[in-house]
Amino acid sequence: MERVVIKVGTSSITMGGSTPSSSFMDTVAEQIAELKNSGKEVLIVSSGAVGIGLKAMNAKPKPNEVPIKQAAASVGQGILMQKWNDSFQKHGINVAQILITLDDYSDRDKVLNLNNTISTLLDYNVVPIFNENDAISTKEIGPTFGDNDTLSAVIASRADADLLVILSDVSGLYDSNPKDNPDAKLIPVVNKIDDTILSIAGGPGTKMGTGGMKTKIKAAKLCQDAGCMMIIASSAEENVILRTVNGDEVGTLFTSDSAISKKRRWMKSARSCGKIVIDEGAMKAVQAHRSLLPVGVKFASGPFEPGKVVDIVCNNEIIAKGIPDYGSEDINRVRGMRSEDAKCVLGTKMKHKDVIRSENIVQIV
Repeated sequence: MERVVIKVGTSSITMGGSTPSSSFMDTVAEQIAELKNSGKEVLIVSSGAVGIGLKAMNAKPKPNEVPIKQAAASVGQGILMQKWNDSFQKHGINVAQILITLDDYSDRDKVLNLNNTISTLLDYNVVPIFNENDAISTKEIGPTFGDNDTLSAVIASRADADLLVILSDVSGLYDSNPKDNPDAKLIPVVNKIDDTILSIAGGPGTKMGTGGMKTKIKAAKLCQDAGCMMIIASSAEENVILRTVNGDEVGTLFTSDSAISKKRRWMKSARSCGKIVIDEGAMKAVQAHRSLLPVGVKFASGPFEPGKVVDIVCNNEIIAKGIPDYGSEDINRVRGMRSEDAKCVLGTKMKHKDVIRSENIVQIV
């Protein structure tokens, strides 16, 4: 394990309370300092801003009262970063704050700039600390506080990390809910995320946090696409970060033995700007890793421009995502046509016979 991402949940940072636990954050910093001294690179995804901010403001918003949560995020984020900085400065380590939204990540230029920022910070021995930019993004807050499990997997994928460690208030994935079933057994290793694994994933376990087991399984699937292993472990375990990175049997390990390209990983996680509905013949072609031709297109909706990520839909199901060479208006002009006829309609606009080339398609499993 050369590059590791550590995701710390709200319940871990507050130790079940409503304010940051300096002792816990000091412990995390101490373990990461030891990892860095051994030559490893570490990134953090840290939850907690909204909950910490609400406590500082003495605010109790209604379930869907988004503005107060946004304000709390801006207050809590400053407190959170101050605490992280205090903990890491004890070891002479600088930290950097990176706030990101899914809309930012969906912009190709911005995500390439993110790559450069991450690389430069790591070159200068800085620990990047990520969080969702909840102060300006209602899409990330929604009726709950957000989902940093998914964000941590996206960052692990983007940074080409070897391992993502998700610290939580649970010890890993169990074969049933341990709160309801005292005989529930911890699953030490998951090699394949199948229907059985999906069916036993429960919902959120705490009031302040929002990352239930379902979001952690989703994160594991993103990591598998990136060839990155993932571990869910309890933050209450002594030296849990060092032990997971060193290969001790702690929590639940999700293995990965294959990876798709970085571009396809980005497409899979990016927000779609529209959709292209196709027939079953085109679906078979896409599933066989072939390009999408105009003849298989029923219609496009958006509107969207060329080069934007869109969903590819058949029978009301998203089967893939893609980056079309043409906008929704032009696609609708040539839908159902053979490529030769489409060329007559679009003229010089049509540089490729395909609506979406195969290298710009990623399947959604």
